[in-house]
Amino acid sequence: MFKKLIQVLVLASAGWSAAVVAAPPQGAPVARGLSSREAIQDWKKQHGNWGRWGQEDQLGTANLITPAKRKEAAKLVRDGVSVSLAHTLETRQAADVPSPLERQMLFHGEAPESTYSADHLGIGFHGWSHTHLDALCHVFDEGRTYNGYPQSKVDSKGCSVLSVNEVRDGLLTRGVLIDMAAFKGVPYLEPGTPIHAADLEAWERKTKVKVSSGDAIIVRTGRWARRAAVGPWDVSSKSPGLHASSVEWLAARGVSIVATDVGLDVLPSGVEGVVMPVHVLLINTLGVHVIDNADPEALAKAAAARGRYDFLLSVAPLAIEGGTGSPVNPIATF
Repeated sequence: MFKKLIQVLVLASAGWSAAVVAAPPQGAPVARGLSSREAIQDWKKQHGNWGRWGQEDQLGTANLITPAKRKEAAKLVRDGVSVSLAHTLETRQAADVPSPLERQMLFHGEAPESTYSADHLGIGFHGWSHTHLDALCHVFDEGRTYNGYPQSKVDSKGCSVLSVNEVRDGLLTRGVLIDMAAFKGVPYLEPGTPIHAADLEAWERKTKVKVSSGDAIIVRTGRWARRAAVGPWDVSSKSPGLHASSVEWLAARGVSIVATDVGLDVLPSGVEGVVMPVHVLLINTLGVHVIDNADPEALAKAAAARGRYDFLLSVAPLAIEGGTGSPVNPIATF
């Protein structure tokens, strides 16, 4: 599965220019492009974040989560109720779980001599199965990672730059749930349904919730609700998700983290010749940390019950030196 993901990302980035400059100012008008490979090339040249926080930056848009932003986010805690956004790790192979969690009990209660229990875990977390955070070293484009580091900085020992260990202190900020399935009046979006910038703007207008700099957005397509209703399917070939046009809106808002309950991109992408443009544009061009395969079902219920869609979000990745990412259990607190 990991090899398949890398192949997809390489295809997505083939032929794209990596010459990028400063990001647009906050509040800049959102264009209506990014529907073609050529438009994506042009946008990257004008709107990337390489060098925005210095030539040696390794945090990307996590720089937007300032101390002031964290304090503002903490004020959103009113009820003291927390909700997990992690999907329970899958231990059985299925159409959408090619690499299940490997779990072996080392000590357990069935052995009379045991005085404690212990288990061993093994997991290939990238892909479309498990809730995980992508580090900024995860995606290459034209031989470069985010901020222009050569992809040779990622070798058999791991990422010498941009690893998940750069955010080991955690990502704590204002989270905003965008329940796109509920917004469209359905229990879940069907595979292949794209979410455009216009959809995100329409959601903002209806809910009167304004996404702002440093926010983390959680987009619910209803993937897990559909799985429960009709069963698993090959999410890696056909999935609801973000269309490339959404990146313009996310960049204009200054979003720091994007989480979805799928693999981020709508599949097929809707952009001829480009397989997973959103992954490349967010991680490589903008330096946005991405959470794939989150499970916002409980969060959606908690938000609807309160009539509010913003909260304190905390993400604590494992401290993995050189890690390309980490399994995570994001927590929303109301």
